[in-house]
Parts: sequence; C-alpha cells; structure tokens
Amino acid sequence: MNKKRVVIVGNGMVGHHFIEQVLALDSANDIRLVTFSEEDRLAYDRVQLSHYFSDKTAADLALVDEVDYQQAGVGYHINQQVTAIEREHKYIVTAQGKKIDYDQLILATGSYPFVPPITGNDGEHCHVYRTINDLKAIAASGKNSRVGVVIGGGLLGLEAANALQNMALETHVVEFASQLMAVQLDEGGGAVLRQKIEALGVHVHTSKATEKIATGDHCRYKLIFADGTELETDMVVFSAGIRPQDTLAKQAGLTVGERGGVVINDQCQTSDADIYAIGECALWNNRIFGLVAPGYKMARVAASTVCGIEAAFTGADMSTKLKLLGVDVASIGDVHHDVDAAQVFTLSHDIEQSYQRIIVSKQGDKLLGAVLVGNVEQYSQLLQLTLNQQPLPTPPSLLLMPEALAASSQLTASDDLLGDEVQVCSCFDVTKGHIRQAVANGCSDMAELKTITKASTGCGGCASFAKQIMQTELAALGHQVNHHLCEHFSYSRQQLADIIRVKKIKTFSALLTEYGSGLGCDICKPTISSILASFWNDYILEPQHVGLQDTNDIYLGNMQKDGTYSVVPRIPAGEITPEKLIILGQVAQQFKLYTKITGGQRIDLFGAQLHQLPQIWQLLVDAGFETGHAYGKSVRTVKSCVGSTWCRYGMADSMAFAIDLENRYKGLRSPHKLKFAVSGCTRECAEAQSKDIGVIATENGWNLYVAGNGGMRPRHGDLFASNIDSDTLIRYIDRILMFYIRTADRLQRTSVWLENLDGGIDYLRQVVIDDALTINAELEQEMVTSLSNYQCEWKTTLESPQELRRFQHFINSRQPDLGLAYHTVRQQRTPMTWPKSADSIAIVNITE
Repeated sequence: MNKKRVVIVGNGMVGHHFIEQVLALDSANDIRLVTFSEEDRLAYDRVQLSHYFSDKTAADLALVDEVDYQQAGVGYHINQQVTAIEREHKYIVTAQGKKIDYDQLILATGSYPFVPPITGNDGEHCHVYRTINDLKAIAASGKNSRVGVVIGGGLLGLEAANALQNMALETHVVEFASQLMAVQLDEGGGAVLRQKIEALGVHVHTSKATEKIATGDHCRYKLIFADGTELETDMVVFSAGIRPQDTLAKQAGLTVGERGGVVINDQCQTSDADIYAIGECALWNNRIFGLVAPGYKMARVAASTVCGIEAAFTGADMSTKLKLLGVDVASIGDVHHDVDAAQVFTLSHDIEQSYQRIIVSKQGDKLLGAVLVGNVEQYSQLLQLTLNQQPLPTPPSLLLMPEALAASSQLTASDDLLGDEVQVCSCFDVTKGHIRQAVANGCSDMAELKTITKASTGCGGCASFAKQIMQTELAALGHQVNHHLCEHFSYSRQQLADIIRVKKIKTFSALLTEYGSGLGCDICKPTISSILASFWNDYILEPQHVGLQDTNDIYLGNMQKDGTYSVVPRIPAGEITPEKLIILGQVAQQFKLYTKITGGQRIDLFGAQLHQLPQIWQLLVDAGFETGHAYGKSVRTVKSCVGSTWCRYGMADSMAFAIDLENRYKGLRSPHKLKFAVSGCTRECAEAQSKDIGVIATENGWNLYVAGNGGMRPRHGDLFASNIDSDTLIRYIDRILMFYIRTADRLQRTSVWLENLDGGIDYLRQVVIDDALTINAELEQEMVTSLSNYQCEWKTTLESPQELRRFQHFINSRQPDLGLAYHTVRQQRTPMTWPKSADSIAIVNITE
C-alpha cells in the first residue's frame, strides 16, 4: 500500500523501455507501475513494421505479452485512451471514465502521422502507416488494388513503399521535396538512393505537391499535382512526417512548444515536476527526436530519476543504418553541416551506384558526419570515430577507403585511450564498461552479450567492435580465445577448409600427417569428411573415407530410436508420377514400413532393418529413385508450391525452377543440412523465407532470401537480392553456398553463420555480388567441380558386393534383429514404447 505509483501513458517501444528500466533499477520493489495503451495490443517493434508484409507476424513483432507484465507485477490496460490529467488531485481519466491515481506520470504518447490537407484524403482506400492495425487496413486494400502510391519520401515513406512492393503492387513514391530522405541524406546521397530504388521497380516522383485526390479514369483514384500532372492509383498511403502527440499535455496545461511537443528539462520532467515526457512527444532544447534510440535514452533518464538516481538527457546520436527496399543507407552525425565551416569529401561510384560523403572539422581532426548509400561497409568504424571523437588519419579522405581506414584507425578495443565510458552502441547506450562488466560476470559469446547488454541488437553497426572488446576482455582475464577444431588440429574449421582446398588434400590421413597430431576423434573425423566431400565429392564409403563417417552416413540412412533406419528417396519439389507413388506404396507394404509425408514434400519410410536397406533401395533405384540424402549434412529438399502452372496467383513456374534447383544441388555436402524452397508469389505457400535458401517469384524476376531456418530458434531469411533473373540467381546461390562451405564453423547452420559473419548480410552481398574478395570465379568453379562428381550413393553401393557386406546386424551371422517390438497405431506399424502389455507386442521375425 505504500508503493509509489507510476503511471505510463503510452505502451509503445519507448514506454515499454521505461518499464524495463524501472524494473531493473527498482530492486526494493518500491514502485508500482501501471501502463495504458490506446491500441488493442501491448508494445511491439515499430522499427520492423514493414516486415509485417513479408516475414513477420504481429506475434513476431511483440516486445512483451500479458504474462510478462503479470509476472513482473506491472498493471496494464489495452484499448484505453487517456483523455485527461487532473494535476491538482493527481489522477488520470480514460475515455471509458476510469480514474487512476498517480504519484508520478510518464507521458510516452509518441507521435501521430501527418496527413496533408488534400481534398479527398479521407477516401476508403487512403491510409496512414503507423500501427499494425493500419497495416492490416493497407493489406486489405492491397488485395483489391493493382497500383499503390505513398505520399512522402522520407524514412517511413520508403518503408511504406517497401510494404506495397511486398504486396506485388505497382509502387509509386511522391515527395514534395526535391530529393528522398531529405532529413538524413544530402543531395548526392538522395540522388543515388533514387537511382537504386527506381532500378528495383519503384517509381519516384519528387518536387510534387499533391492538391487533390479525385476519382481515377483507369484506377480507383488519381492524384492531381500543383504542376498540372496526374498519377493514377488504387490506394494511397500517407507517410508525410509525424507530429508530436501532445493533446493530453495541452489539456493538462503543461508547457508545449510553439510547433508542438511537450517541453522537458534534462531529467525529462515537464513544467510539472511529477510529470515526465519521453520519446517523440517530448521537446528538448527545442528539438523533437524522431528515432527510437533517443527515446530509449530519455526512458533511461526518466527511469533513473524516478528511482532516485541522478541522470541527465544531454541529447542523442541520430545516426542510423537501415535497409530501404533492399538498399543499404546510413547517416551519421550532422550531415547538413555548413560546408564553409568544414571539410567535405565525396566518393561516388557510378557503376555500382554507391555514394559516400564525410564531413570533417575545418582542422581535419574530428569527424562530424557521414552519408553512405549502397556501400555502408565503413559504417561501424565511422560511427565509433564520430561518437567518441577519436583522432582521424591523415589525410582525412582516407576514411573513404575501407582498407586505409582499417589500417589507420586508432579505435581499438584494447586502446588505453578508450575508457569504460566510451560508447559502443548508441541504440541502447552501451559503453565499453558495460561489455567489460558482462564479461567479468561470465559472458563469453556474442549471443549472450547481446542478451545481457543489447549491444548490436539495434542497427547492428557496433557488432564487430563489441565482439572485439569482448574477446580482448576474455584474453585479459586469462581465457584462451581460439577457434581450434579439436585437440588434434590447431586450426579452425575455416582454416582447415582453406588448407584442404588450396593444397588439394584428398584424404583425412594426409591432412592429419601434415597439419595435425594423434589419431583424430569424433569431432574432427566427420568434420574433415564433410569438407572433403564438399570440395571433391568422392564416394563417402571409399576405404579412405568410410572410417570418418558417423552411423547415418555409413549406412546411408537415418538411424531411428529403435535401431531401425529410415528410407527417404529424393522427390524433387514434391512432384511425383502416379507410377512412382505406387512403387513407394508397394515397397512400404512389402517391408511393413511406417509411411509419412514430410514437411519437405517427400515421403519417408520408417522401420527398415539394416539387412533390408539394400533390398529396399534396389527396388527404388530400379524404379528411377535416387537417395534423398536425409542422412547427410547436405542439400535435403527444395520445397515448392505449384506456381503459375496451376495457381491463379502464381507469378512464375516455381515448380519447374524448384526441380531444377534440387537436381542441380543434390548431393552437395556442407557444414550442416541445407533446405531450399521456391514460392510462386509473395503469398509464400512454400514458406521460402524459413529456409536456408528461399526464392520467391515477383513480376520482375526472383527475390532471393538466405539463412532462414526453423528449429529451436526459428529465423526468417534475409532478403539478399530482388527481382533477379534465373541465371543470376543460380550464380548467387553457387557463390553463397560455396562461401558458406569455406567459412562456416563445424555443424553451423546458415542462420548462425550469417549472424556471426562480420558485416552480416551486407558483407555477404559485397562478397557475392560485388566480388569484394575477387573469389567469385573460384567459388563458381568449385561448385561446378563438386556437382560434376555427383552420384547416387545408394546406386554406387548396390553395385559393390564388398560394400553390401556391411549391411547385416552381426559380423558372424546374417540373422536379423529379433528383438524389435511393434504395435499398430492408425493402421501402421510403430515402435513399441516400453513397457507395454505382452499381448500387444508383435515380435519381428525373419519372414517379415
């Protein structure tokens, strides 16, 4: 009853972050938190909002759920708008008439989208782009639309355009200013961004003032511009900027700015000391901050002050790195600095359509700002130089050269000049000291570091620097930081892959003799076997290789819990003739195999005994089937929808393309299993974005996604390239897979590989598309070499009497395993789960 009650009006990202901070600081549990949300849901990630149209659901975007708040003791109210503040008696009133007392009040009301006063702006298919419910309305309109227009060419406008393109609409962007993203980019950067976006099929119209939205001649509407031109569209999305949501503050008599915004001091207090404002509704030093990172910083200051801890908001870094319609864009510091009071260096690459511009102090010793479009490789180092005002190389123009910047930069994790207060992550205000403390408390890998500190979970620009600090601290604490494969090889898997490839080593024994020691182990043997198979693709049961294999590879089948094996023939893209389907049924019937259609669109037959495998596979090979490699770390399946052959929504023949992909890459060995999928349109029936390699058809070609997976930690793939032709897509896949084979860790899925790859998807694009390492010709040739050696391992095995001898249960007897027990479930034979009553057991005998 004596707890201080803090009420938070607004449960967006900033309001929720305030709650998180108070829960972390209020160790004595002296504060009772109550939050109100106008929306029908709790806080979600608005930064990733456009992914709602591509690869995320509302649940994926959620930052918290009701159970989390209940367990933390946080009171919450959804679908409740706060309409009044009674400052004298210290309570708030909701639209439903509910009154809640407060000791301190936090206004986190955010902003609202500005809709220009255009005649006709209230049409049924005119929308704003702000909330999940807005996106649901846009999606509903999109189902009945062919053309969509976004009014506003700023950051949110381009996010909205991305959403319309993901809905396969003809997309237009209309901007009043003479360039895109006028706040974040200079004129040159805006021009390059426009070129790249238009190359992706989005139509850009700048210097256009919309005067009226009228009934269209060919579409639902037409936009009439001040210059007399017109643009037809079926749907309009307004994203022309935001305004601070300060209505509640005005009603309460709090001081607001001349152009809106609740005036706050350095502690985020309003003109009423018991009322705070944070995020986009707050006006500090006559500035509104329209990014989430400054809002988070305000939330931390307000939370500290409420908890009795001294803190001050002194402004925030507005740097940002993002991807708009697949185009990399970054803005650091002050990009509109007076050029007469600074040195400006620009590098423009017309062929690759990239643009870099840095603004340096007049003395040439401090970096003031930077604009990067198309190539953002230098973002992390430039950001750290700006945040921490480190000395620059001479001449400063070297900052535009990645190699020179890396060589000359004085910013290193171990540098004594970098104290604990140096900022590493501006999104979450993580310092070097925070990372050092996390390591001191036992943190030893990046995944754990991200969870503890949230470093690199925002824009990701600090990932490499944060990792460098972590590894430096681990070494300083006496931890040996190495990536040796095992005690027998003082090399990482990547290094061993390079050795095998460059030295053309073909056997484990040769590698062990020259580069290892001892006899090898269960870690290095299958790992080396996988590398050898990836590059040379020899028959894995050759005498020099067979001793390296695990049980599944030795017997070319997955061992099941009862000691039997599964039989999984390849069925490319799930397409199968009735004749082959009948053969599978006959085989399953003859050998009493449990039959299951899998999520990968093929048929698994379970319960085959070891001695039965050659018999079964002889029937299947004779019928034209091949091994499906379900037992190997290799390409498993290419899942597909029926595509344009049958589906009225299909944009391309996804079935034929999926079959081509599976036939091309079948047998390719890799660090872990690989799954593909091809969808014929953005409705995504084949779930391509959850696969290692995902392909989605568009009106203009194929979109390629990489590094998705299901499993214990599901991950949607990253969009790698858009609207590319089939030949280009196959070249990219060749390069990506072979680069993955070269550089991944042991048993590392593509999802984890990409997350751990310095530079992430941006770096992978530089390698694969830009040939930054000048290895693409090698990667393609290595893929050709590997694929040219493909063989159906079961067909080869059936032709070798010597190899067939291994398929028996006992060395000195050809008797089957008589100890297997089954019972019938849903008319199929399944393994007995012990204990069971004796009368339900059917013992397998030799006649079965």
